[in-house]
Amino acid sequence: MSTVLSVKKREAGHRSTLTQLRKGGAIPAVIYGYKLNSTPISISAKEFRKSIQKNGQNGVFSVDLDGEKVNVVVSEIQQCSMKDEVNHIDFLAINMSEAIEAEVPIKLVGESVGVSVGGILMQPNLDVKINVKPADIPEAIEVDITELKIGETITVADIRDMIDFNILSEDGHTLVSIMAPAVVEESTVDSEQVQE
Repeated sequence: MSTVLSVKKREAGHRSTLTQLRKGGAIPAVIYGYKLNSTPISISAKEFRKSIQKNGQNGVFSVDLDGEKVNVVVSEIQQCSMKDEVNHIDFLAINMSEAIEAEVPIKLVGESVGVSVGGILMQPNLDVKINVKPADIPEAIEVDITELKIGETITVADIRDMIDFNILSEDGHTLVSIMAPAVVEESTVDSEQVQE
């Protein structure tokens, strides 16, 4: 957890104030949680992007809030659907010795035998919710799909005992399936034309 984010306190803003912040290269945000009242802040968009690339979205960040270091995780990122820009960030202040809930991405590893013979890989859920101490949050949970054949599925129940984390997602939470390829029926065009 070497990443320290510099933030500035801000007034809980009107829309015009938030627009000005964004135009100036900052992102409006809020910190709340452990030993902290909800505090409106702003953070440099450039610095935040760099930190996410270095630390990952699930990483623990140290925020310098008026000279006081606060450990936080990203709770929510609101993005503009039109542009690839972050509109707002929620940071959750945490106690490093207490487990928290975190959404962790599933990373598929290997080439499925089902896909190699024409099956279609479906990944309906891209992450799972786990309960873990902040310093132990993994960047991703790897799921080996090498043996997965057409018609087979891997759910949370299949990986629960294989990883060291307490998974909060339901057993039936589907992580990956290999579907049979769709059969395209050629439409037979009637070559006979009726002449009137």
